[in-house]
Amino acid sequence: MSLPETADWPPLILTVAPNGARKTRKDHPAVPIRPAEIADTAAAALKAGAAMIHLHVRDDKERHSLDPGAYREAIAAVRDAVGDDLVIQVTSEAVGIYTPAQQMAMVRDLQPEAVSLAVREIVPDAESEAEAGPFLAWLAEAGILPQYILYDAADLARFAALKAAGVVPPGPAFLLFVLGRYTPGQRSQPADLLPFMTARQAAPEAAALPWAVCAFGPRENACVTTAAALGGHARIGFENNLYLASGALAADNAELVTAAAAAARIIGRPLADAATARRLMRGEA
Repeated sequence: MSLPETADWPPLILTVAPNGARKTRKDHPAVPIRPAEIADTAAAALKAGAAMIHLHVRDDKERHSLDPGAYREAIAAVRDAVGDDLVIQVTSEAVGIYTPAQQMAMVRDLQPEAVSLAVREIVPDAESEAEAGPFLAWLAEAGILPQYILYDAADLARFAALKAAGVVPPGPAFLLFVLGRYTPGQRSQPADLLPFMTARQAAPEAAALPWAVCAFGPRENACVTTAAALGGHARIGFENNLYLASGALAADNAELVTAAAAAARIIGRPLADAATARRLMRGEA
């Protein structure tokens, strides 16, 4: 595996994932839950170097929700805070609550700018391909930017097979490699990226697509730096990790973004702004 030449590196897309589906203020007092809190976090992350926000919303009891109305409220708050200076990506994550049909219905109703989709949730088996294929084609026609979440190398191989079969249509596709999801204690290591890179190189359908990582635990920044050095991008924040590289608790999401931006500067990788991120996610040169 060879490192890309510096001139070939695209600007680094840093995505802040500020809350996720499960974390609450019991985990950290700075976990944003309500729309105004998410908007404040978005503004701070933008200032720190983020180009995109990965958005989760909660119900009145702070439980994971895919309610389109709740999403609209949060999206409006973020737009009021940052305008178009962040890509807003919503999650379709099931969290053991939502069926693929409900996940797809939310996206059709909301029509967000961008959405993340776990391949093993949206297309869990061969029988589900008949429903998922038209939905993914609609995404492409609607200009919604998809990110495909892949939890291991087998997920990546399946994504490539779905793309070769036409279930995943031609057009934009941004891959997210989840590092260390099944390791003891969910503590990711940079080496967790290696199986994904090997599988990516073996899959022509995936090899040219932009990709990012997310990681768990205090080596998040090391994982982000490794991905950045290999030409990838990164999702960072309290959804997966609360800690700095030192092991100290981060003050807020922006501190984690600041650390990732500093690592990018050390290796000479420029940061993407939202306009550049949109262009890269569309596969535009």
